[in-house]
Amino acid sequence: MKYTQLGRTGLKVSRLVLGTMNFGPQTNEPDSHAIMDAALDAGINYFDTANVYGWGENKGRTEEIIGNWFAKSPDHRDRTVLATKVYGNMAADGDAWPNHDKLSAVNIRRAVDASLKRLRTDYIDIYQFHHVDRATPFEEIWQAIDTLIQQGKILYVGSSNFPGYKIAQANEIAARRGGTIGLVSEQCLYNLAERRAEMEVIPAAQEYGLGVIPWSPLQGGLLGGVIKKEISGGRRASGRAADTLANPTSRAQIQAYEDLLDKHGIEPGEAALAWLLTRPGVTGPIVGPRTAEQLESALRAVELELSEEVLTSLNEIFPGPGPSPEAFAW
Repeated sequence: MKYTQLGRTGLKVSRLVLGTMNFGPQTNEPDSHAIMDAALDAGINYFDTANVYGWGENKGRTEEIIGNWFAKSPDHRDRTVLATKVYGNMAADGDAWPNHDKLSAVNIRRAVDASLKRLRTDYIDIYQFHHVDRATPFEEIWQAIDTLIQQGKILYVGSSNFPGYKIAQANEIAARRGGTIGLVSEQCLYNLAERRAEMEVIPAAQEYGLGVIPWSPLQGGLLGGVIKKEISGGRRASGRAADTLANPTSRAQIQAYEDLLDKHGIEPGEAALAWLLTRPGVTGPIVGPRTAEQLESALRAVELELSEEVLTSLNEIFPGPGPSPEAFAW
């Protein structure tokens, strides 16, 4: 495994991040534990989750599965950089009681204590805002965070799904207040087929020293050889991938992508991850394996070196927006 610093911090993290969203809803607890064992054995030390994972009436279940894994051995927690998130409504029926969601100081305090209990640990390495809260000022948010850091309950803070201007606003207010280094990471939707983050989010993250953690690196399976699997009778595309393939122009683009990689003998999913690892500002993509086999495929991407020919061709098939502001101003 290869490691890098998380943004401007001294924290060393693996170039792949183990996403746990499938733990509970799609992968049972024993299999989830086996995947975490395999990830740690392979050198992945960065595990990502969220308080809402488990979904519906099972919100919090994923954190519980991770907590049970930590309880198996002190070595598990000691070797893991643990990241979880706050914002979501934790009510099973979706009808949150006032102050039981988003980023008020009241909810942040409540949510972190609940996550610590489920995770069976006394601290969280990276506590992440799952979404922007337009109703809560950052002065209030940072005051709550400062208290949690002083209490030793969290060490760093990250964002997820933030636009560039909110990254700037959050860190400028943190700097004016003093006492906290502000955001150190941003999780954003970013992959070959979805490159809008290059316009504002990634430049803002680089300017303020945030590590970029792409989620959905395969665009919901779209970049994982979906057409080839469809033809061979394998798992059919669903969700975002199915919607994209319904468009003839988009389907032709994905076909060109699969044909290119087939020509070079490269697995599509591994290429999509390897491409992200070449991108400026990217710490490591989140991989969310449902099985041990999917984890093994992701691990191969870390060692995959894409040639200049392949990188150029990928950029031709999936052209990015270009630098900002020229991409939209001229």
